[in-house]
Amino acid sequence: MLTRASQTIPQESYRVANQEKAQSLKPGLSTLSVHAGEERQKPINSITDPIVCASTYTFQNTQAIIDYIDQKQDRGEYGRYGNPSEQVVERKLAALEGAEQAILYSSGMAALVGLLTAKLSAGDEVVFFDECYHRSRQFCTQHLSRFGVITRTVRTGDYQAMESAINQNTKLLISESPTNPHLSIVDLDRFAEIGKRNRVDTLIDATLATPFNVRPIEYGVDFVLHSATKYFGGHNDLLAGVISGSDQKLADVRDLRGILGSVNSPHNIYLLERGLKTFELRMQRHNENGQHVAEFLESHPAISKVLYPGLPSHRDHRLASKTMKGFGGLITFELADADWQKTARVVDNVRIARIAPSLGGVESLIEQPLVMSYFNYPSSERVKFGITDNMIRLSCGIENPEDLIDDLSQALRSASRT
Repeated sequence: MLTRASQTIPQESYRVANQEKAQSLKPGLSTLSVHAGEERQKPINSITDPIVCASTYTFQNTQAIIDYIDQKQDRGEYGRYGNPSEQVVERKLAALEGAEQAILYSSGMAALVGLLTAKLSAGDEVVFFDECYHRSRQFCTQHLSRFGVITRTVRTGDYQAMESAINQNTKLLISESPTNPHLSIVDLDRFAEIGKRNRVDTLIDATLATPFNVRPIEYGVDFVLHSATKYFGGHNDLLAGVISGSDQKLADVRDLRGILGSVNSPHNIYLLERGLKTFELRMQRHNENGQHVAEFLESHPAISKVLYPGLPSHRDHRLASKTMKGFGGLITFELADADWQKTARVVDNVRIARIAPSLGGVESLIEQPLVMSYFNYPSSERVKFGITDNMIRLSCGIENPEDLIDDLSQALRSASRT
């Protein structure tokens, strides 16, 4: 038995021992989701960060302004430059991503536009893998081009073509991983290495993966983009975007955001912080549902193709299994012997998933890409980007997987009878 004397530990030794222990522990994702970026004791002693609805922040006197400027004090000045709650969420998102810094925007597209406009000038070039969100591609090809920026597009996964497209004017390599809606997986090691060897920055849109499944920063990617509207927010009730990376590379991006004012609202920031608290729990269910539903669809005789990285039939399954913890809740599949009208009937007959764009929320969503995103595109353009008439995109929420499967079964049966 220990004596009282042997149980007594000098206070200084106790502090040192616990500091070393704390430094050796690596918090889990849920611990980071709940606590990262937050002060332990908050204003007015509330457990949650308050919503700060202020367009401007006051100074006691002129000297206080001078001190703020000279000492680079961390406090509010004007709402366009940020919000105290926003800083908490940015620190939390950076911790989840394993990045030095994260910058929050009003949407995922605002985040992309903010990064590209900060980094590119007339005469610069970017190289895109071709499987990407159509609005990202549209901004680069139709709008950046008006300012003298050239976009070169190469086939997704063709790393030799990507490297061949690089020249002295190339400033950025861009891809999604997984891609939307085909769910192709990028070899992040190779992608980052091409960029570093050619002294070109790299950007991965990892919205579909989230840092629960993959962290591109760990592979050497310079910038990671997320539409925080999706899995980060998780409840289909807010718009937000985030860019993560190093302090040095994001300094000019943050400065430009302060000029452009593409910040988020205080209430949206609160909803995003609240949604992040359950991020790991939700992602576990999204991954489980995605895998179960994808396996069901692949075994169904009415389905001709299922695109999901968790299936051995997916062309990038081996790479995905090596680099990803899970494969998310998004599934793309094609009906056998179906035109666009029959495909639409399947979508219409689904009872649980709602017909809507977006993904990553607790409610399942379903859409026909031909109708939702490419209806006014010429057929040649749709074929070019792999959008077929019989394609359906399903974002599995956190409902019970057996209910989602039963619902899809009845929808497929009903469509075949009409």
